[in-house]
Amino acid sequence: MSPKKAKKTQSAIVLDDVAQPDQATMVVTLYDGTRQPIQGGNFLIRIFDGFQNQLFSDFRPGPTTVFHLPFHDNLQDNCRVLVSGDDFVGSGFTPVPISARAVAFVDLMLLPKDGTFKFQSWSNLKTNDPDIATFLSVGSSDSDTQTHYEDLMENRAPALASLLNLATAMKAIQLPSKTPLDYFKEIEWDNSLAQDRFFAFADKILVDQVRQAAAQREFAPEASPGLFHPGATSSFKQVQFGEANVQLTFHENDTKAIDGVTCVEVEPDIDYFQDTLAHAILEVIPNAITHGLTDPKQVYVLRWIAGKHAGVPEFNPPYTIST
Repeated sequence: MSPKKAKKTQSAIVLDDVAQPDQATMVVTLYDGTRQPIQGGNFLIRIFDGFQNQLFSDFRPGPTTVFHLPFHDNLQDNCRVLVSGDDFVGSGFTPVPISARAVAFVDLMLLPKDGTFKFQSWSNLKTNDPDIATFLSVGSSDSDTQTHYEDLMENRAPALASLLNLATAMKAIQLPSKTPLDYFKEIEWDNSLAQDRFFAFADKILVDQVRQAAAQREFAPEASPGLFHPGATSSFKQVQFGEANVQLTFHENDTKAIDGVTCVEVEPDIDYFQDTLAHAILEVIPNAITHGLTDPKQVYVLRWIAGKHAGVPEFNPPYTIST
């Protein structure tokens, strides 16, 4: 069998064969933690239909494989794609709707198991991503911000990655006026940065902006925000993606005047899951039991995949993950 030919597995045909009228085409491309297509390697790709029938299970090299899959024109066409490989953390996506009328593209990121964060230097960050550099500098001098940034880089890399994930994600959110980043006035650098969230003060106008976005169904209000965020008065989660949406939680009783502007405390974070019940069962409760926190590496992967699937500009925080 040539490298570009694969055996049929329950009507799944790979690569050189031509799709038939009762088949749909799916293109799976694998990327690494630098957001570049994986070159070489050998990866186990599994595809299941919406009724959990396995359509394909075999090894393929990176980065791209083309599949022709049975098409039924019903819920059975909502597929699930899983990929794993030696020395890589497995990845996947669901649902992937397939159709005989359009190609379904699936872009997945697989991180190396021993991968580490590769951050840009502070000077490079200011040149390459001035919006994020400006955000990090609110309420601090350039030298103080550089000190904070480099201290996190050296001693608390997950917290810095989380901060950069959130800044990058918020930069892409268009509120009725401006983006969330435009309203921040001061980051609480001391003892408030964790690998799953941070605290800051922002112009209180941000609360009204997010409420307006919720009225436009771009955010969803969280009931009983104090349950997961002690002291919170309101909380809103972005609903653009199936996974890795930004949540903005407000502590409106904690206020501070900064440069003559009345500010409230804001607690941004990113949950793995959009659904509140799934978030509670699959994320909050396990974290409480294991004393773990949301992993910024997982957020990085989920947000990148979700963005690719939604066809929006690539999620590109100013770091990569590699060996």
